[in-house]
Amino acid sequence: MPVLMQKVAVWTAVGFGSGWAPKAPGTFGTVVGLAVAWLVGRISSPSVEAAAVLAICVASVPLVNTALPLLGRGKDPGCIVLDEIAAMPIVFFLIPLTSWFVVVAGFVLFRVFDISKLPPAKQLERLPGGLGVMADDWAAAVYSHLALRALLWAIPSNWIA
Repeated sequence: MPVLMQKVAVWTAVGFGSGWAPKAPGTFGTVVGLAVAWLVGRISSPSVEAAAVLAICVASVPLVNTALPLLGRGKDPGCIVLDEIAAMPIVFFLIPLTSWFVVVAGFVLFRVFDISKLPPAKQLERLPGGLGVMADDWAAAVYSHLALRALLWAIPSNWIA
């Protein structure tokens, strides 16, 4: 693989530098993911938004597969935060980021589910290479999405604005 493509894969996998944060790189990657979720959420068609989320997730696996041996830091190094970035559009799928409450709630829910690794997230982490790095965060994102929807349903809308 050409050196330029390797550098692009590593730079993307480390979240454009956010994964190099000395503490809590996953949290910094999640912040980058908020920007990606906001951009994807601007798509007006639900089917095109779904296609964009799927494309991000599918493209992430080979990028991480390329970056892993180049970084040489084990099976799921903390500096790789593309998993957090790709997860955020799942958290906010068809949920407009129109208030700070929604943004903060989705962010916190995702960090809690990502760190807690509830089943099957822990088991998905055992998948090989980039798929294992990505899949546990996809599960955490689905949990977060469902919890956020339940929260938005349960809380009166005038409290959220």
